[in-house]
Amino acid sequence: MQRKLTRDANQKVLAGVCAGLARYFGWKVEYTRLGYLALSILSAGFPGILVYIILWVVMPEE
Repeated sequence: MQRKLTRDANQKVLAGVCAGLARYFGWKVEYTRLGYLALSILSAGFPGILVYIILWVVMPEE
């Protein structure tokens, strides 16, 4: 069975991107959200927000 990268409609907070990434890679959703937030804040110029918006548009909802 092939895994598909989709946004998770059941565990979403904003758009379900982090929940979808967590499910795809087998990570805990809470740790994925915290890691993504930390990475976005610690990056110069907050490119994580732009990446999140792009993933929101590109990733289909399950």
